[in-house]
Amino acid sequence: MSTVTFRGLSKSYGTTEVIRDLDLSIASGSFTTILGPSGSGKTTILSMIAGIAAVTSGRIEVDGRDISALPAAARNIGVVFQSYALFPHLTVADNIAFPLRLRRMGRDAIRRKVDEMLRLVRMEGLADRKPDALSGGQQQRVAIARALVFDPDILLLDEPLSALDRKLREEVREEIHRIQRSLGITTIMVTHDQEEALSLSDAVVVLNDGLVQQCDAPQGVYRRPSNRFVATFLGTANLFDAEVSGGSGDRAVELCGRRLPLRVDAATGPAVAMLRPDRIALADEGGAGAGGPGVEITRSVFLGGTMQYTTRLDDGTEVQVHVMGEAEPRPVGSRARLDWAPEDIWLLPAEPAARHV
Repeated sequence: MSTVTFRGLSKSYGTTEVIRDLDLSIASGSFTTILGPSGSGKTTILSMIAGIAAVTSGRIEVDGRDISALPAAARNIGVVFQSYALFPHLTVADNIAFPLRLRRMGRDAIRRKVDEMLRLVRMEGLADRKPDALSGGQQQRVAIARALVFDPDILLLDEPLSALDRKLREEVREEIHRIQRSLGITTIMVTHDQEEALSLSDAVVVLNDGLVQQCDAPQGVYRRPSNRFVATFLGTANLFDAEVSGGSGDRAVELCGRRLPLRVDAATGPAVAMLRPDRIALADEGGAGAGGPGVEITRSVFLGGTMQYTTRLDDGTEVQVHVMGEAEPRPVGSRARLDWAPEDIWLLPAEPAARHV
């Protein structure tokens, strides 16, 4: 288990700066995901850790040791590539054994390590198959076994599930979680898939345009985003102009005609209020127990256990609402009333283009 630290890490290609002055520490034994849109720089960070891309400035440290100038082979880092990168002419066992043969390990020792890895990834009976005789999920397990067979200090995962269909993604995701927890190896994954990041990670680093927007536990980046980008990149967010008022210890926010006590400290004045769709309830308009604004249901989408509604306030503003376990969907064109708890409001720094309510 190793701690990974970035100190002023930057990477440029010509005049284009891809990563800018990154300072970050990744805890030993943790599963950390670098999440961001295409072009945000997340794969560049992984490449610099692995030694595939050179550092322009700054340092990468593993347990306090600067590895920035070390060749890739000297870093003891396992990498699982998006394309698996298996040798098609080699069997499963030979693919897994390949890094050990490069290290000139003895035949008996190689056999023991390969058998250990096959048990770890639950592929004991498939050692003699070639990659083209395996499913996508099985190929990914072989790639993971090959990355772990030489006992690396760190495991890097580059979009490990992107080539799989949904059912296989869920299965392999559970396997990755089980393997990482059983070994306790420091793991860094890059992905643009929010569900993968939130479900697998101890910490999520949200990256955009080469800059870290937020680093927090999954619940933190989702429930308490640091800015508008994080709020809207991770799932659906309803954002509204709001006004914070009151004295010290008596702060309240005025939102949709309601004055609600704040559960967080905030400066008075304009703010942007965030409400996640799953924290908003729908009640019959005119019924008891809902003190929020009235809306019209303009769209409904059935997703098994969840109904996703698009609603419209009287001023035309759209509000997304996700309701779980509803027996009968509300018909499009019907009226309802929104309600939410004060603690479900999260305030973001005031920025232009928030919707006025």
